[in-house]
Order: sequence, then C-alpha cells, then structure tokens
Amino acid sequence: MNSSSDSAVAVYLDFDNIVISRYDQVHGKQSFWRDRDAGFDDARLKAAEVDVHAILDYASSFGRLALTRAYADWSMPVNTRYKKQLVDRAIDLIQLFPASGSKNGADIRLAVDALEDMARMPQVGTVVLAAGDSDYIPLAQRLKRMGRYVVAVGVAGATSRSLAAACDELLTYDSLPGLSQGSDEVEETAPPAKKAAKKTARKSTKAAPEADPEPAQTPAVALKPIFVAAAPDSDDEQDDERALARQATRLLLRAMRLLGEKDSDDEWVHSGTVKSQMKRMDSSFNEKDLGFKSFTDFLKSRKSAVEVDESGQTRKVRLRPGH
Repeated sequence: MNSSSDSAVAVYLDFDNIVISRYDQVHGKQSFWRDRDAGFDDARLKAAEVDVHAILDYASSFGRLALTRAYADWSMPVNTRYKKQLVDRAIDLIQLFPASGSKNGADIRLAVDALEDMARMPQVGTVVLAAGDSDYIPLAQRLKRMGRYVVAVGVAGATSRSLAAACDELLTYDSLPGLSQGSDEVEETAPPAKKAAKKTARKSTKAAPEADPEPAQTPAVALKPIFVAAAPDSDDEQDDERALARQATRLLLRAMRLLGEKDSDDEWVHSGTVKSQMKRMDSSFNEKDLGFKSFTDFLKSRKSAVEVDESGQTRKVRLRPGH
C-alpha cells in the first residue's frame, strides 16, 4: 500500500448513488423509485439507512481526512434524514438539482472537483470514492496516473466490476469494519478518582428509591463527537458520564476493528496507533476527560473488550474474542 497513516485523505461521496443502491439492496431492485412515487415508509427508510460514520471511519484508516465532500440533491426529504450524521462529521455538501429526469450530474461534477483538488493538494495520497458506478472508471484511472492510491466503497450488487479493476482497492459497504454486529457493551472499570465519588453518592441516596435499570444498548453504528461538556450542577451528570464512557468504548472497538482489517496478519496493535486512529475518527477524544491519567489506563479499564500487553518495550493491544 502506498498510503501511510500520516498522509492526507480526500473523500468524495456520490450520496444519491449510495443511498439509492443501499435501498435497492435491502428492498429489491428499483424499490427506491417505486417507493418514492408511492411515498416512502419510515420503517423501510430506516432499515436501509446508510451509516456515513462507518464510511468516513474506514477512510480515516488510510490517514488524516483533509477533505470530505458529498454530492446530492439535498432538497429531497430522503436526504434530510442524514442531517445529523453529515453535520457531526463536518462534511462539505454540494447541492445538485436534477437537470433531466433523475440524473443530477453528480459523476461529472465530482470528477471535475476531484481533479482540481488533486492539482492543488499534492499532500493528498489517498482518494476514497463512495460510489459504485462505472462512470467513475476514467476518474479512478486518472487519479492513479497522478500517483494517488484510489479506494472505492460501493454497495454489493450495484458496484461495477470494471470499477474494482480500475481502483487500487474496493470494499463493499456491508464489509465495512464499523458495521460489525458484535456487541459493543462491555464491562468498564471506572477511573480511581471517580470510584470514590460514586461511593459518596450512593451513601447520600440510601433512602431514595432504586432507579429503574438502564435499558440495554444496541450496537451503535453511528458514532458522534463524544466529549460534550455537561452542566456542572446537572442532575443527570452521572448519566452523562456513563453515556460518554459507552461512546468511548464504541470508538475504541471501531478503531480496533478498522486496524485489524488493515493488518490481518498480526492481531496485536501498538497502543499509540490505536489512539491515533481514535483521534482521526473523533478529534475530541481525550482519555483525561474520562478521568484517566494515561491512554494505557483507559485501555485497561476496557479489559473485557481488549487485552493489553506490556511485556515488551512497547505497549500493544488486541481485541478479545467475541469483539
């Protein structure tokens, strides 16, 4: 692989292409256009929802995301469902109204923009195209001639085989590591400073009725920036802390899965590499905000999900079976 973890990455999403292809994959060919004419059912839209975070997290495994653009007709109600995901990841949205019928010219506009960007951004070593259309073959070939490592992410059944041949690497949407269906709920060890605080809180609320148990969390596939400061005197401060801890755990697991996909020969990963990947996925991550003095302490607190090896000169970490 030509790319390194320090190189810059540009991501281009043909958003309508991915959304429509995913919908047809889940509900059958031409289902998107039939349902659009008849009126979309919310449950069917949710079942075929695309996880934008998983695509960008995969792209970040090639290096720092320097540019992320999504091309679509954002006036379509089906696309407004993705507002939160797109805003959370600060994606540059390019509006394209259909010029004729259902064609919005995204492929041409995306290709022109990509070539212009590469001419003025020599630091970009990897280009990720979230699209499976054969119209992108000339773009992929030109980017390779320009010395870029070209990666395509497409939906199975709607991705051209010729596009796969034109790229350096192609991954189907269903194979994205971030979409793993393994449970992300693990036993977490609280940092020492917070254990005492929780003990004091329990003493002061002995007479209070026992709270209802927290509902089980389903595996989250839509990660968002996790470290948002809570009001200091909030009654829900402990709930906020637990939510942040769960988000940090999911971020760790997704980073480990991505790194595992990159280097399947060795399940052990340098702890510094893990933290760098987590920071690329969510720049707001800081183990100290969770009460840990070091990243190693944070890893050890997730001992039911990961195993830490400190026997050598460098600390290494790997996922435990089942994760």
